[in-house]
Amino acid sequence: MSGTGPVGIGIIGAGVISETYLENLTSFPDVKVHVIGDLFEDAAARRAAQFGIESSGGVDAVLSHPDVEIVVNLTIPTAHVPVALRAIDAGKHVFGEKPFSLDRASGRDLLAKAADAGLRVGCAPDTFLGAGLQAALRAIRRGDIGTPLTALTLMQSPGPESWHPNPAFLFQEGAGPLFDIGPYYLTTLVQAFGSIARVAASGSTARPTRVIGSGPKAGEEFDVTVPSHVGAMLQFAEGASSQSVWSFDSALRRAGFVEITGTEGTLVLPDPNYFDGDLVIHRRGSDSSEVLEPTVATSTRGTGVLDFARAIREDRPHRASGELAYHVVDAMVSISESMETGQFVSVESTAPTTTLLPEDWDPHAMTL
Repeated sequence: MSGTGPVGIGIIGAGVISETYLENLTSFPDVKVHVIGDLFEDAAARRAAQFGIESSGGVDAVLSHPDVEIVVNLTIPTAHVPVALRAIDAGKHVFGEKPFSLDRASGRDLLAKAADAGLRVGCAPDTFLGAGLQAALRAIRRGDIGTPLTALTLMQSPGPESWHPNPAFLFQEGAGPLFDIGPYYLTTLVQAFGSIARVAASGSTARPTRVIGSGPKAGEEFDVTVPSHVGAMLQFAEGASSQSVWSFDSALRRAGFVEITGTEGTLVLPDPNYFDGDLVIHRRGSDSSEVLEPTVATSTRGTGVLDFARAIREDRPHRASGELAYHVVDAMVSISESMETGQFVSVESTAPTTTLLPEDWDPHAMTL
């Protein structure tokens, strides 16, 4: 594997989200996708043909490819850690879809094994690297709302079973609104406030089963095994707090609601599930609001992989790190424990400080 030039990428998992990743990764000159692998090799072959990728096959086709430096792990949540560990054993860096892990022990084990091997681990969500949230974080860090104190976040919908062709895993271990949607909001809050110190939460399940609404499995029923509605209160190590609702039970759709209030005003952030959007500020003492900075995304999912690749070549920390993703998992497990016990639960890990992208950062520039 070369230490110069574009960084070689192999993708494991040819499902729905792989299309979005490939649309971006194949447009970045600093990376090159060499191979796509999947348990269903015909699915990998179709995706490879769609994007002109030179090779496809099973998981081993990616792990054994000599030009692959980073494995992008787009498997289902229960496979995230096992596949990542196989990539580490094969001598590859690995960047995975969220969640990083389903529990603390396996997440810590993955971080430790990567460190022992001298390899990097990164993880989605990388939406905080998008133009919208980067503009919001710049505004917070330069003091536009004073000292950040509190936040409100909300995502509610009827659930993804109406449009997703294979949604059962989104209502089972490793998903539900907490593990599927929560990482976008929690990662944003950690970027704004720092490490989460303790949480309190409650949860419920509206219906024990759901029905697939589209695709070849339309009409099939599946079990719901995790809470489909979660409400959580977070306290941060530096004293701030937030309240959040994430729900797959609401007939009323409301998503992307993130408000951060400081001593001098309230900032309305773009949807943390996306990469752009307006940034609106309500200043203390004023009855009006203003758009601080309308933003347009220059890339979407895969931005974190590109920063990861450039960081390898530049020998610097990457931003969407495994340590950050593990802290979010630690918080989500604590939220799950609080739902079971009815008590506050401490979050033992801390999040690394993440630097903002340069304002002139260009994903389509050739820099390596």
